[in-house]
Amino acid sequence: MTIAVSTFGEHAGKRVDQFRLVSDTGVEVDIIGYGVVVRDWRVPVAGAPRSVVLGFDTFDAYPAHSPHLGSLAGRVANRIKSASFELDGKTYKLPANVGDLQLHGGAEGLGRQVWDGEVDAANNMVRFTHFSPDGAMGYPGNVNFSATYRLKGHRLLLELAATTDRATPISLVQHQYFNLGTGPDVLDHSIQVNSSAYTQLGEDLAPTGAILPSAGTQYDLRKPRTMRDGNGAAVDYDIGMVLDTGRNHADPIATVTGPDGALTLKLWTDRPGVQVYNGVWTDIPVPGLGGRHYGKHAGFCLEDQAFADAVHNPHFPNVIYSPERPYSHWCEFEIA
Repeated sequence: MTIAVSTFGEHAGKRVDQFRLVSDTGVEVDIIGYGVVVRDWRVPVAGAPRSVVLGFDTFDAYPAHSPHLGSLAGRVANRIKSASFELDGKTYKLPANVGDLQLHGGAEGLGRQVWDGEVDAANNMVRFTHFSPDGAMGYPGNVNFSATYRLKGHRLLLELAATTDRATPISLVQHQYFNLGTGPDVLDHSIQVNSSAYTQLGEDLAPTGAILPSAGTQYDLRKPRTMRDGNGAAVDYDIGMVLDTGRNHADPIATVTGPDGALTLKLWTDRPGVQVYNGVWTDIPVPGLGGRHYGKHAGFCLEDQAFADAVHNPHFPNVIYSPERPYSHWCEFEIA
């Protein structure tokens, strides 16, 4: 397959390239170097392409208005309480960007940096790299990040990696906003997640440290359900789900089917958790792909990741990486 490369925009004096992956099943994925954003993802439905992600037709909307649409967020995804952490006896103060929290690596995190992209046409793959210097967004260590996106049939495979010259927290997340249907919201999608527990949140939406069973709550997604309650009202999801330990990584951790039944998404990952989010805070004042308006519940995210605020909760899976412990993370999406 040929991978088309074009100039999509410019940011901070750097050219932003777009890479178009096309599979032998007719799937097309457009990825830009800014934040490794999956800008558009088109899947054939009844012989016509259907966009299944939220994005923008022009570049300038991304730095101005994007709530991490399609980006690769980090250095540390999700929320860090008090925008600070201690490591090896030293306190690191991070720039807060949501109240007194740091979210998704800060205002100039990885999802808002221009990465370099290298094409591997033989494998229908693009490898993105980015060097993050010591002190970037308050984090210690010089870190070399890489993100490989490969399209194979109806599957998009992600391999994420990082090496550092000193101990530092790292937790990346893909932040696709999906809508498998043709309507303005995702509330009538059917969602199922292989998780029986969740990380309890405080008023600031950062974890309290407690892990609670989901049985009997709106977070029990072990059986397929829509994102509405018994009365048909919308259910807001912005919660870290704890994936079942000892699971078979060959089994998808989540399955979502669009309201017309034409498309089903499956996600596989090696991460211990997944943030389930259905656009609770989405309200974008400029048009999205094809002129669409993105309001509340316009898309859903399945952010496979380590647990939020792990730096303050030593009983959570460890997110501190070092020269002796490089970071690696894989996930796969299938939409068919």
